[in-house]
Amino acid sequence: MPASSFAAKPKIAVSACLTGAEVRYNGGHKASRLCNEVLGEYFDLVPVCPEVAIGLGVPRAPIRLVGDPAAPRAVGSRDPAQDLSAPLQAYGERMAAELDAICGYIFMHKSPSCALERAKVYQANGYPAREGARGLYAAAFCRLRPDLPVEEDGRLCDPVLRENFITRVYAYAQWQHLLADGLSRGALIAFHARYKYQLMANNPREYRTLGKLLGSMTRDDAPEVIGPRYFSQLMQALRRCASRGNHSNVLLHLSGYLRDVLCDEDRREVRQLIDQYQAGVVPLVVPLTLLKHHLRSHPDPYVLQQVYLQPHPERLGLRNAI
Repeated sequence: MPASSFAAKPKIAVSACLTGAEVRYNGGHKASRLCNEVLGEYFDLVPVCPEVAIGLGVPRAPIRLVGDPAAPRAVGSRDPAQDLSAPLQAYGERMAAELDAICGYIFMHKSPSCALERAKVYQANGYPAREGARGLYAAAFCRLRPDLPVEEDGRLCDPVLRENFITRVYAYAQWQHLLADGLSRGALIAFHARYKYQLMANNPREYRTLGKLLGSMTRDDAPEVIGPRYFSQLMQALRRCASRGNHSNVLLHLSGYLRDVLCDEDRREVRQLIDQYQAGVVPLVVPLTLLKHHLRSHPDPYVLQQVYLQPHPERLGLRNAI
């Protein structure tokens, strides 16, 4: 992806406490260094606190989930008669419509309103059920925005999950740009072509499925009909984290474009670094950097358009740790 693709900052919604806003029940915050010092340089962060938005004060008595983990209710921990389920769900539905310009969302983990998974659901005996649940606001929001990249702050400490999430955010942003420019048959096919190797890394099977979907388009098929279906499948495919084996396979495919222009020594060096990456000796950035160096000297227009070579700003260093 060319550097110009990163000129505009995509918008990411973030649980407000992660930005340092003192909106938690105890009057505190959960400021995230990743959000504020790293991602804040590349994204416009949109803070949201559903509990404050529905009228709860700061500080306030905490709320918790109770009942059936498959369909919990949110109630006051000190006053179980205070049922906040409907307001939280309604606000989630409202924000799903209003935050139409965001390209991702980072939720606060363990929160009865914002957690994506494993929020405690308390039972009549006072103990939480074995199964956790999604926070009620997050559940309502995500139900209406199933294609939007979402993640919890705690999971973003994992470098593989972090790189995957940011890759999806930029894919979402690129799709929005495509829609703004006008979705044509040619633009849709070109978009898929740019994502060929990224899809091969994340989900080779879905790469073939999506290719067949576009290949089956007829002149009578409107891009406005095929496009949303394609994009939904694309975003689901990208949710699967790329394995070391799939990355290695993609690197070998890319090196194949250089086979006839590199000397034997350079080819051996490329293969050695790919093998070292697959063995876990070096991070992905090492063989990838060498390939990009050779591609600058021996440019191939098809390869240079591949999102896989630069799915996010290089300065984020996301591939230095995977």
